[in-house]
Amino acid sequence: MTTDALAGLKVLDLSWVVAGPLIGRTLADFGAQVVRVESSVRVETARLMQPFHGGVQDKEGSALFGNCNAGKLGLTLDLKSPEGQQVVRDLVAWADVVVESFSPGQLAKWGLDYDSLRAGKPDLVMLSTSIAGQHGPWSTLAGFGNVGSSLSGFQHLTGYADRLPMGTFGPYTDYVGPRLALVTLLAALENRRRTGEGAYIDVAQVEAGIFFLSPQVAHFGYDGTIAERHGNADAQHVPHGVFACRPEDGKDRFVAVAARDTSEWRALAVAIDRPDLAERADLADADGRRVAEAEIDEAIAAWTAGRSATDVEELLQGVGVPSYLAVNSDDYPTDTQLAHRGHLVELPHPTHGTTVVEGPRYALSETPGRPRAAAPTLGQHNEQVLTDILGYDAERIAVLTEGGILR
Repeated sequence: MTTDALAGLKVLDLSWVVAGPLIGRTLADFGAQVVRVESSVRVETARLMQPFHGGVQDKEGSALFGNCNAGKLGLTLDLKSPEGQQVVRDLVAWADVVVESFSPGQLAKWGLDYDSLRAGKPDLVMLSTSIAGQHGPWSTLAGFGNVGSSLSGFQHLTGYADRLPMGTFGPYTDYVGPRLALVTLLAALENRRRTGEGAYIDVAQVEAGIFFLSPQVAHFGYDGTIAERHGNADAQHVPHGVFACRPEDGKDRFVAVAARDTSEWRALAVAIDRPDLAERADLADADGRRVAEAEIDEAIAAWTAGRSATDVEELLQGVGVPSYLAVNSDDYPTDTQLAHRGHLVELPHPTHGTTVVEGPRYALSETPGRPRAAAPTLGQHNEQVLTDILGYDAERIAVLTEGGILR
């Protein structure tokens, strides 16, 4: 019999877009009860971002919002009103954890910052996530993960050496930050279990991004080397690149190929019908191959150009050479490895029949996680949250409704 790893954990999610909601989403996957607060008046950005069900923009049909908020209870609330702020305080009294991603200083203006909230709940664990943290000269900098990616260094490092930076796709640090934040949050909860003490966690996307570039930062600290763009080349492995294959259905196709050691290199050279390269002593190690990197890449590219990407992938993997199709959106749903791990999960959706979300990033043997339900529609669980969780009576809910607080 399996149990939920986070059964009994109560979470108030005041975050929006991606970085904060992904934290709550993971907690919900593993059994936490997560109440997501938003507004139907100032609609949260992710609800307005593509892709949409059927390709039609619809605030209830965003796949991005659906993926980041599956399994949560949805409450709409006017946080600018004193009445709405009181509902939040009541939810804080119920919750073990609060996650928020407002602009630094905004919650303090409403009296909902950590110092104010912990006065009535000293064991509260609260996590704030923003671009540059809650304090310091950059704390008020507005932006999304694309700004965080630039500030942390990813944008400069992504691209070819002889061209302008291409940048990572999308708001990259919106996806880096939650991974580090989640571990920190779980550590704070374990500390609270042991000591009864709460905690405040200030997660800066920029710092999370820089952590992922620790080798480059350390290298600069050691000898002043500034990391630069180098396309698909690798500092250790040669060859290491992405090669064009035969177009299919009018679309360009590519395969990533690498050789990590001499045996893989020789197997690759034979596979591409260039045994002469496999026999050359000057190409026996990575340093030698680096001198001839352009020649090697040209030989691989000439071989892949006339073949289908799937044939190249299968043939090279068959002889022990790391290779994989450069997956596009059409390939993703049928990827055999993702299918094996149950990564794509179909769920009933209240307005679109069904929807598909990603499964948990973590496969736990004794307490496996799973998305419990589709992301909430606006205000879907207002009555459930106010009645079952907060114990409000019908008269109080009616006053909030008539006063426009639940919107």
